[in-house]
Amino acid sequence: MATRVERLLRKHGIQASPQRVAVGEVVLFTESHPTAEEVSTRARAKQSWLSRATVYNTLNLFVRKGLLRTFQLGEGPVVYDPKMAAHHHFIEERSGRIHDVPWEALKVEAVGKLKGLRVREVQVILRGEPSSRK
Repeated sequence: MATRVERLLRKHGIQASPQRVAVGEVVLFTESHPTAEEVSTRARAKQSWLSRATVYNTLNLFVRKGLLRTFQLGEGPVVYDPKMAAHHHFIEERSGRIHDVPWEALKVEAVGKLKGLRVREVQVILRGEPSSRK
């Protein structure tokens, strides 16, 4: 029986090789926003035979096929995000942890009225610290 990673890969026309499945298990259903190096470390902890090049090539394939998005949220490295629906991000300033913010939580207006610009995507990045109340 195919795993959910294998099913998702096949649905997007990707051969579900053991290497791709190993990387997919780390990054395709995560709530975090890992860097390529974090994905490599986690995938190689499960499958020590994985090369770093294979991990990077697999991540690039997943991006090309629409399974992941990449972001450079500030000064840090590129991160991978499996959430393809429109949303924003909140970055904790002390820890650097990234949280998804639902699209409807913020009101973005008048983007279409920006003269001389053709906007392809909108994303608001909020920075701060979590409040003590939940």
